[in-house]
Amino acid sequence: MAGDSGFQRARRPEQVRARREAIVRTARDMLADRPLADISLNELSARVGLAKSNVLRYFDSREAVFLEVLDRSWGAWLDELETAAAPAAGRDGRFAAETRTAGRVAASLVARPELCELISGMAGVLERNISVDFARHFKQRAAAHTERLARLVRREVPVLDDAGAAHFAGAVFVVVAGLWPYARPTEAIARVSAEMGAPPAWDAFVAGLAEGLVNQLVGLTARAAPPPGGQGSRGAFSP
Repeated sequence: MAGDSGFQRARRPEQVRARREAIVRTARDMLADRPLADISLNELSARVGLAKSNVLRYFDSREAVFLEVLDRSWGAWLDELETAAAPAAGRDGRFAAETRTAGRVAASLVARPELCELISGMAGVLERNISVDFARHFKQRAAAHTERLARLVRREVPVLDDAGAAHFAGAVFVVVAGLWPYARPTEAIARVSAEMGAPPAWDAFVAGLAEGLVNQLVGLTARAAPPPGGQGSRGAFSP
């Protein structure tokens, strides 16, 4: 490969960081143009200008590269949620804060399709071909991101307890992962769905994500106050 003919292994820390940054940046750019499943390690390596074996000097696998992209995209998304101005109060009434907060989370995810793509592939694809050390680093970062989202939700919906906020933060990933594969159907499925009178797939994804997250947050808030004589119980999702 011409781009790799003059390869010199990065030895200084700043060289290693620069090489890793180039790989991650290229992977992110490729993801903006095509689905995750269509990006091979061979093609990624060629776009970076390295042989596959040399890319693997810096990351365990293709999956590890995209988990790094996910980690960074996740953090950038949370930065945006924390710094964006809160929406106008809108309607008052029961569960108004929950509806606004869940709707805001849903809208911010709709604006980041690459993040939705990575979330959808995380558990079933990306976490399947990585080392224990990389898995440990990624899951620790994922836990920190999830806790951060939970704190943000509690700030907006203070009646929610810690367990409920943590459950919602994890459920966001589950809902996105479940809905995203239907957002971009094949041409045949899109045609048949239109013939059957179904709404466009993207519109259905946008509406379904908002509805799913609102229902999650409203339900968790409703359960935050224990019933007379006892306490409710719930598990927690953990991306």
